[in-house]
Amino acid sequence: MHGGFSAYLRRDLLLAYRRRGEAASPLIFFIMVSTLIPLGITPESGRLAEIAPGIIWVMALLATLLSTDGLFANDYQDGSLEQLLISPQLLAMPVLGKVTAHWMVTGLPLTLVSPLLGVMLSLPQEGYLPLLASLALGTACLSLIGAVGAALTVSLRRGGLLLSLLVMPLYMPVIIFGSATVQSAIDGFVWFGPLAILGAMLAAAVALCPLASAGALRLASIN
Repeated sequence: MHGGFSAYLRRDLLLAYRRRGEAASPLIFFIMVSTLIPLGITPESGRLAEIAPGIIWVMALLATLLSTDGLFANDYQDGSLEQLLISPQLLAMPVLGKVTAHWMVTGLPLTLVSPLLGVMLSLPQEGYLPLLASLALGTACLSLIGAVGAALTVSLRRGGLLLSLLVMPLYMPVIIFGSATVQSAIDGFVWFGPLAILGAMLAAAVALCPLASAGALRLASIN
């Protein structure tokens, strides 16, 4: 079972390296849109500091969603998904490997570059560590939840809109507690509470989402 996880983790990381331009699209989107926020709202640092946690988290969510549609699409189109479905190993482990690779290519870079955007949006100093911690946990949740939606819509030609409709209600608690973690630190309150809830969400997503994605992939193969 662990072999299936590590094999698909390495495979998807190698494919992402070969398609570096496509893999970098969510990060470029994250940086560009966040850069435009001061131009569209106000360059005043005090006003930007008030909305910085929510803006960064919304942009991270949209950037993750941008890449989720292709999580299983390429495998479905080239036939490798069928080979995965008929293999004797537990399907949830390869799915977890693919989702982990997706987070390493998408969520981890977004997390690492977020302090730079915090500087651009005048985020107070107290918010940087909570921002990194919440994005690290939250983007992993977004990838796991998005995998379920991607599996449900993998057989559809234009499933991007349906994918967004399916996963957006499940994304809302993640973005609420993610931005609340940063805002609590900025306001001088203890921020470990919202972060602990994010950790609990991640634990539940790791346990449930690969199984749900595997079931959705089998359902899509029947159709």
